[in-house]
Amino acid sequence: MDKATEPAKAADKQKRRCRGKVTPRVILKDQVIKAAAVPEGSGFKGYEPFLVQDLVISANATCYRRERWVTPDGRTIVAPLPEGVDGHFGPELRRFVLMHYHQGQSTLPRLVALLRSVGLAISKRQVQRLLTDNQEDFVSEAQAILRAGLETSAYVSADDTGARHAGKNGFCTQIGNDWFTWFGTRASKNRLNFLDLLRAGHTDYVLNDAAYGYMRKHDLSAPLIARLMAEPQTCFADEEAWLAHLDRLGLTALTVTPDAVRVATEGALWGSVQSHKFLCDAVVLSDDAGQFNVGRHALCWIHAERLVHKLDTFTDEQRAAQARVRGLIWNFYASLKAYQLKPTKRRSLALRARFDRIFLRRTGFVTLDRLLARLHANKDELLMVLDRPEIPLHTNGSENDIRCYVTRRKVSAGTRSDIGRDCRDAFLSLAKTCDKLGIAVWEYLGSRFKVAGHALIEPLDHYVRARIQPA
Repeated sequence: MDKATEPAKAADKQKRRCRGKVTPRVILKDQVIKAAAVPEGSGFKGYEPFLVQDLVISANATCYRRERWVTPDGRTIVAPLPEGVDGHFGPELRRFVLMHYHQGQSTLPRLVALLRSVGLAISKRQVQRLLTDNQEDFVSEAQAILRAGLETSAYVSADDTGARHAGKNGFCTQIGNDWFTWFGTRASKNRLNFLDLLRAGHTDYVLNDAAYGYMRKHDLSAPLIARLMAEPQTCFADEEAWLAHLDRLGLTALTVTPDAVRVATEGALWGSVQSHKFLCDAVVLSDDAGQFNVGRHALCWIHAERLVHKLDTFTDEQRAAQARVRGLIWNFYASLKAYQLKPTKRRSLALRARFDRIFLRRTGFVTLDRLLARLHANKDELLMVLDRPEIPLHTNGSENDIRCYVTRRKVSAGTRSDIGRDCRDAFLSLAKTCDKLGIAVWEYLGSRFKVAGHALIEPLDHYVRARIQPA
């Protein structure tokens, strides 16, 4: 739908593009090859260049003989290892393992077979440790990327997919935009889980204006809100302290609709998100999954049109009505894209009136009319772009980002340990963010492991803050 509404390109621009000149990213070495049997009297005309790129993969083992001294007072002094050497496997090997597994989407047995085939003496368990042991810095850097994105972004899009962890079905949630991506795998995908992820590692529950506003919006009764506001304590360190507070106030014993504990907890989580300056004026863009409907929420137009496209029709009249409505939606979508390029108040009012004419019409196809009425109920979220022209009209970015996790799931199934789950999420987040920032993952890992001659790459959240304009 998005590509179909792009303006037609000129005929001269539709020619197939050539590959272009090959520019290696490594040091270029020159080697002169002399011609054989040159006849007498021939004139030298320079050289004919022919560029060849190659790759050398070889195993290397170094035994560091570290000097050891004993001082007069009995202390032992041992010479330190070179920078970047941490353990019995060098930085180049650690970089190769992480790159091949996470970005190359290899499996553990195949990676072990590859390493052994080039001469390394390494076991499956040792490769597993290279993937998961002492990776807290990478997990923390991925968390910092999420915080930077939530603090500075004008919008974030979210999506989720199935995941398997510790032998149980779960869900992986993606949060990101054009400059960062973050993945988090949890057992549930409800709104409590999404709000917890939006805290970006913080564990507190906060009662503030944002929390009380959320509770009112979700129909928590006024007496219960007044009971919460009457208490002097407004910040709780963790879930245990928060639930104990609700128990003291008697909310856990109530059997009302909506569930008082759930709404109050969601409100306190949203209060925590806002207290940390996350999503203060940002828009959350989603595919209409209920758990993502928090704060300023916008909907994906492609998912909305897909509902009309997938509607079952049985007569020629129904098919004609469906085609006519789809045409109107596509034309309206193209107008929204044009509005983003040049937004004006007058065009905004005209588009709102046009939206009503499309989605309040009666086609005579009862099921289609009900669907149009349902979409019209989401008018504010579908037309969020009129107030915020910088946000996309679709969640294609999230759909593209989450494919790498789906591929990882198909290749290696699920994770067993919590550290394995966190490492998988973190390295997929880091790799995707590097791609969006134009940083080679190979160079990024080389910088973190201090490989000889590595490029200096700052923490990725610094680049995210520099690229994203505040909302």
